[in-house]
Amino acid sequence: MEFNKWIADLETGDEIEGFYILKTAQIKTSNSGKPFLAAAVADRSGAIDAKCWDYAGPLGVQDEGTVIKLRGNVTEYRGTLQLILTRLRATQEDDQYNLGELVPVAPIDVDAGWRELLDMADGIRDADYRAVCRKVLEQYGERFRSIPGGKSMHHSFVSGLLMHTLYMARIADQLAGVYPEVVDRDLLVAGTILHDVAKCDEFVTSPLGLVTEYSTKGQLLGHLVMGAQAAAEAAKELGVPEEKSVLLQHMLLSHHGEPEFGAAVRPMCAESELLSMIDLIDSRMEIYKETMEETLVGTFSKRVFALDKRIYRHR
Repeated sequence: MEFNKWIADLETGDEIEGFYILKTAQIKTSNSGKPFLAAAVADRSGAIDAKCWDYAGPLGVQDEGTVIKLRGNVTEYRGTLQLILTRLRATQEDDQYNLGELVPVAPIDVDAGWRELLDMADGIRDADYRAVCRKVLEQYGERFRSIPGGKSMHHSFVSGLLMHTLYMARIADQLAGVYPEVVDRDLLVAGTILHDVAKCDEFVTSPLGLVTEYSTKGQLLGHLVMGAQAAAEAAKELGVPEEKSVLLQHMLLSHHGEPEFGAAVRPMCAESELLSMIDLIDSRMEIYKETMEETLVGTFSKRVFALDKRIYRHR
């Protein structure tokens, strides 16, 4: 009996026990008239079809997306591995499992990353930009720390938004020092920290924290518009001068660069131009990283939709 064996490593004849995600679940009736569970279970490494014979519940479709504890045997059916479950139940309060083994999680120290981002906000010299940043970050708080940065394109793992924003803020701070005659560091860093904050309202997440769909507001407005609204409301409450409020809103509305890429307006100041490029840099580097992890050294990847090309993984 092996405990919490990776699904990607399963082989015919394995006996396993552990915690896995109930990806799909449906109670069906066999040819003999008996109920059974047709399901799929998953961990971070992959998924496998599962069956539990003579089973009518209590677990079913209503439990999809939750963690369960199971025991079963790996068999082969029509050339494909499947898991025959002998026991399964919902998790209990005293169960201990590592969420990072079940769903993809940002490879950062979340607490340290959050503190660093708050420190960067506190390091904004302009009192108005600093106050807006802190107010908006406090408004979204825990959700900002935990939600993914996307549904599937890039940073689509737990705490992906924090990682994406933190890495971008580091780049922004560096580049502002390279172009001090052109770039207002405080505006650039503030806009970078807030640029994706409204994804907290745009995404609907599963009990395990992954994005399942877009909210109604997310579909009708999008995170650029909602983010600009949040910045504007905070600025108004804090009595921030209108020009600074408008500049921050512009940063958020234009950070996708071009209308065909989702920007509400095109960048029209040096800081917004640089923010759109920093966003592109970090998102594309994450796509490269994720693609390289699935590509053998010395070979080309499959066509990557987000890059519109294949990439080569060199030694």
